[in-house]
Amino acid sequence: MPSKQTFCWCFGGRPPEIHYGIDAASPLKSMALEVPMPSDENELNTKFEELVAELDLDKPHRDALYNLPPEKKWQIYCSKTQELTNDEGPDYYIEKLKMRYIFSYNEEDIETREKLVENLKTALRTQPMSFVVRFIQEDGLQVLLDFLSGMDFKVAQSNIHTTIIGCVKALMNNSQGRAHVLAHPNSINIIAQSLSCENLKTKVAVLEILGAVCLVPGGHRKALEAMLHFQKYAAERTRFQSLIFDMDRSIGVYREDVSLKTAIMSFINALLGCGPGKDHLEFRLHLRYEFLMLGIQPVIDKLRKHDNETLNRHLEFFEMMRNEDEKVLAKKFEGVHIDTKSASVMFEILKKKLTVSAAHTQLLSLLYHLLLLPYGNSSHILGAWQLIDRIVQQVVLQLKTGHDTDAAPLELSVKNVIMRLTNEEDIKGYQQKLREYEKATEELNSKLAKKERECEAKSQEKDELVTTVSRMKTKLDKELAGYVETKQQLAETNVRLEEIQIQLETERREHLKLQYLIKTGSLPDDAKLGVSNVSSLINTPPTNLQTSTPRATSAIPPPPPPIPNAPPPPPPLSGGLPSIGSHPGVAVRKKNVPQPSQPLKSFNWTKLSEGSLSGTIWSEIDESKIYHQLDLEDFEKTFSAYQKKQIDGDSEDSKSTKMKTKELSVIDGRRAQNCTILLSKLKLSNEEIARAVLVMDEQEDIPKDMLEQLLKFVPSNEEIQLLSELGHDIDQMARADRFLYEMGKITHYEERVTALYFKKKFQDRMLDIKPKIGAVFEGSKQMCRSRRLKKLLEIVLAYGNYMNRGQRGNARGFTLSSLNNLADTKSSISKNITLLHYLVEVLEKKFPDLLKLENEIDDVKMAAKVNFTELNRDLTVLHTGLKDIEKELEYFKDKQVTPGDKFVTVMTEFATVATYNFSEVEESFAEMKQKFQFTLKAFGEDPSKTQHPDEFFGPFVTFLLSMKDAVQDNEKLRRQKEEEEKRVRLEEQLRAEREKQRLKRGASSFTAADQNGKVANGDPKGEFDDLISALRTGDVFGDDMAKMKRNRKRLGGKVENSSRERLGPSSITS
Repeated sequence: MPSKQTFCWCFGGRPPEIHYGIDAASPLKSMALEVPMPSDENELNTKFEELVAELDLDKPHRDALYNLPPEKKWQIYCSKTQELTNDEGPDYYIEKLKMRYIFSYNEEDIETREKLVENLKTALRTQPMSFVVRFIQEDGLQVLLDFLSGMDFKVAQSNIHTTIIGCVKALMNNSQGRAHVLAHPNSINIIAQSLSCENLKTKVAVLEILGAVCLVPGGHRKALEAMLHFQKYAAERTRFQSLIFDMDRSIGVYREDVSLKTAIMSFINALLGCGPGKDHLEFRLHLRYEFLMLGIQPVIDKLRKHDNETLNRHLEFFEMMRNEDEKVLAKKFEGVHIDTKSASVMFEILKKKLTVSAAHTQLLSLLYHLLLLPYGNSSHILGAWQLIDRIVQQVVLQLKTGHDTDAAPLELSVKNVIMRLTNEEDIKGYQQKLREYEKATEELNSKLAKKERECEAKSQEKDELVTTVSRMKTKLDKELAGYVETKQQLAETNVRLEEIQIQLETERREHLKLQYLIKTGSLPDDAKLGVSNVSSLINTPPTNLQTSTPRATSAIPPPPPPIPNAPPPPPPLSGGLPSIGSHPGVAVRKKNVPQPSQPLKSFNWTKLSEGSLSGTIWSEIDESKIYHQLDLEDFEKTFSAYQKKQIDGDSEDSKSTKMKTKELSVIDGRRAQNCTILLSKLKLSNEEIARAVLVMDEQEDIPKDMLEQLLKFVPSNEEIQLLSELGHDIDQMARADRFLYEMGKITHYEERVTALYFKKKFQDRMLDIKPKIGAVFEGSKQMCRSRRLKKLLEIVLAYGNYMNRGQRGNARGFTLSSLNNLADTKSSISKNITLLHYLVEVLEKKFPDLLKLENEIDDVKMAAKVNFTELNRDLTVLHTGLKDIEKELEYFKDKQVTPGDKFVTVMTEFATVATYNFSEVEESFAEMKQKFQFTLKAFGEDPSKTQHPDEFFGPFVTFLLSMKDAVQDNEKLRRQKEEEEKRVRLEEQLRAEREKQRLKRGASSFTAADQNGKVANGDPKGEFDDLISALRTGDVFGDDMAKMKRNRKRLGGKVENSSRERLGPSSITS
């Protein structure tokens, strides 16, 4: 018996011991050495090494042979050389099998021909590797399979059949041969056909091969497919029918009977415990139930009477594994034991489990349709029930694994079918609900977006006002002190002014008194003269102005004083809008142009101004003389702005039809189409748009992107003039024309929309500019202050001066862009290692703190994206926009405010806050540029070459990213190196353990071989034979059986007692 193994070597266990060409039990035959032994020991060792290499021995056996004395080495060499020379090659056996040489029924020849096949089996076991390879290359396997397929009944029952199966088994002892057999599409199926013969040895050999194939990766499914193939080949009703029959019948010879039943049970246990059955409970239950339906349980109870240790071990493993699986299945149903022989018990358990589930409806439907199936014993009816059974089996097997673990004849993808059925049932309802949800979601999103825009705008305005007010408060406090001082000075000035006015009034009264005395003659003449001179200096009479134009002053009376709180006078009436291109002060000559009776289409020309006509041919042309020669009625009919539908009097005399008018459109067709598309997206009426423009969109009805599009559809002066001529037909205007007409009535519509768009975009532009300015400022400050950066540059400078010689060496510094050249300097040891990788490794070992450099200068990444050209352009846009708003406010300052117009109120508040904020940004920009210039000088950069932050910070950010990648590359290389070292150590340990075990096992045998001088004819057993032997004895299930026995001991025998209740003597009838 071979040593006990825990499991098959193919699944990670200890590989079985393999013997090649060495038989330590049989002595070496003495022979006369016809060829003299070489005198040179090296020559002898060379020939002996060639022989050992041809025998393909393992290391312990090779070492044992190498340690033999030279005489024994030469004896073995001569013996094996003669044996190899005398043996027939594989082509000899293949040719004999192809010629059907063995198909002779002469009893005298059969023995010889049986010996031929036996020799082939022995050769496949004992010959060196080259023999097996040549046999495979010359299609020896196919010849054996063709022989098995073409045997007649007599040969199939003979020992030749058994020997051919032995040849296949011997071929599978070799790794190449086994791989070739498993790769053949029909080899296992043809081998399974041999189960139909009555030769017990052949059956046992086939079952052992099939059982061992189950243990090989990928072989379990081949074994199941082989049993399906045998079912069709032997015309059986179900799979495994012949196996259960052979287990139940008695052969008569005890040893052969036990051998066959042991082989069958080992094969069944291999099917249940290997492949998918190792991990999937459903598969084991499914396959075991197939055996139970065939009545395997009463047969097992009957086989216990044989009282064979090996057979009982397989029977016990089958029952223990069944008990464990049924316990797990019972836990799924609250520990209730399931009697698989009772349909009512299984139905009650299933009904109880599904009563409160959503699948109860499908259970009722399934039972109902089973009632509708026909009943009888015809093949057609049985086939329908078999189809349902197979479908349910596939659902159970594929539901967890996703694929068919049993080689069932029904090909069905359960996953795809379930997905398709679920989709078909729910797709219509889901689509309807989806449409409703999408519609509701769209409406809610629209409202939400509008409210979010409104709240966001209000919130931004509030935050901006609060911030601005807090900043302005300090400024106002400073100005308040100056204001108080100025007010005091003004009060003092007013006091002095009042004193001067009182003094002046006193002098005036004195002056009037003197004038009165002069007129009355109360003063002497010399006093009068002095007073008159003084009065002429003090008071200049205004009578000259009044007397110069007495009629003019009397003709135009002075205007009455204005009435308090009275509205301003209305503007003078205008006869029409001024012509495009007219100049102030140039009189426009009114032409005598006939007026059409209805509106006409417009001719989109570009008019010349009156001032530019002088000296041109247009000054000599007078088109008014030609009108009487033109058919203006036909022209009106042809170019009318809209056409009325003609009424056919002959066909519709008795019917009254409504006049259908055509929309008026005077603007360009493409422009009108684009404008209409924009209005449809905006989903606002013309009145709502006009109201939003007048109140500066307080309710956030117009998104910023739509407002930008509205700027593309501002009515031009020419369009306003054309549309004003059609103002009386506004109802017939196209949508785009009506929109332009309504917007054209708003004073400074384009300027309003531009100011509104600037107001909405101002905060976004500020939020875009401020981080850029702050990033450059902070990045410059961080670069100058970073100690880690200075240390890193110091290390790089040291390596650079160390590497460079001549003109490149002896450097005092370098540009930051040179850091990226570290990745271009390759190592002379490995192309995957650069100077940057080396630098990072040095930093990790000796300067780990420098690897935190990126965290210390985190604003550099943002600064690397800033360009002064773009930043200046953004600041210019803000500056120009604020200036335009100031101009508009100045324009509307003296204008009459129409009801609902909030432009002045809203934009005044905005301009005040925005101007203050912009001034702060300008100050920050100037400070940032100064800091950036200082940083350039600090790092030795030329300001004339490096003018923008992205040119300075960009290369350095690239270096930081490369440095980060180098850290990851080093870590990856380090892990690979550790894994490789770990793998090498593990391989060395495993190799040492294997060598130790082999030396321990082979010590005694090779000691005997050394003492007796017996080496060469070889142990016929191979690794596939060891696998079959482990399966036959049950050692392959040793761990599983030990685990289940421990569980049974913990339960105190309860499992065994309960299993005995279930495993009654009654059989399950098929």
